[in-house]
Amino acid sequence: MKARLFTIPASHPSWAARLMLERKGIAYKRVDLVEGIHRLVLRAARFPGVTVPALILDGRRIQGTGTIARELDRLVPEPPLLPADPAERTRVEEAERWGDEVLQPIPRRMVWNLLQRDRSPIRSYLEGSRTGLPVPLAAATAGPVIALGAKLNAADDDAVRADLAALPDAVDHIDELIAEGVIGGEVPNVADFQIATSTALLLTMADVRPLFAGRPAEELARRLVPAYPGDAPPVLPTAWLEPLRAARAT
Repeated sequence: MKARLFTIPASHPSWAARLMLERKGIAYKRVDLVEGIHRLVLRAARFPGVTVPALILDGRRIQGTGTIARELDRLVPEPPLLPADPAERTRVEEAERWGDEVLQPIPRRMVWNLLQRDRSPIRSYLEGSRTGLPVPLAAATAGPVIALGAKLNAADDDAVRADLAALPDAVDHIDELIAEGVIGGEVPNVADFQIATSTALLLTMADVRPLFAGRPAEELARRLVPAYPGDAPPVLPTAWLEPLRAARAT
């Protein structure tokens, strides 16, 4: 089986695809793309869309963690990414959908907004990347990429303030899914990888890290994604973090 995975450095959906391929024991070649420019590369590579992760698997072009997971289960049934039991599968797919549609955009917007305020952490997010540029050079020339990334992902101040206000409920929901056994079990499923990678990206930010301290959501991310890159010091305005402080006080 020949696999080529197109990703963006520190992209949480890309990490989810990497983990699923590794879970299946499928060797793959990784190609890291630059934010914004990745759209042109994917079009040139004849993908139908412009998002990562994008996988060429035995000549087939597949995009998105959900589609990739189902194709991997079709080709390599064991270990499964989706439960065979219909009721369990429904619960996992509901959690996967929430992780994709609700949780996933939150850390993405936060990181781009944060990097616009302080560019210095960019090097930590590029560690281990394979863009073709040395990490120091990529970090030193990242200003236009950061500006474009923030624009493409609508990472404006109002959106990030709303994300921070919604984050305590999101973390509660992750903990609930773990308590119910939907995610966090011995055999990780597609929802585990979807949610744990988003959580791992959130944990790279000192501003929001205390909200997760000692909670099941943190343990899940640390266990499934121990090598996630990135380390950002406190950067976001103090007033924006009040919903997080209030949640920790209750």
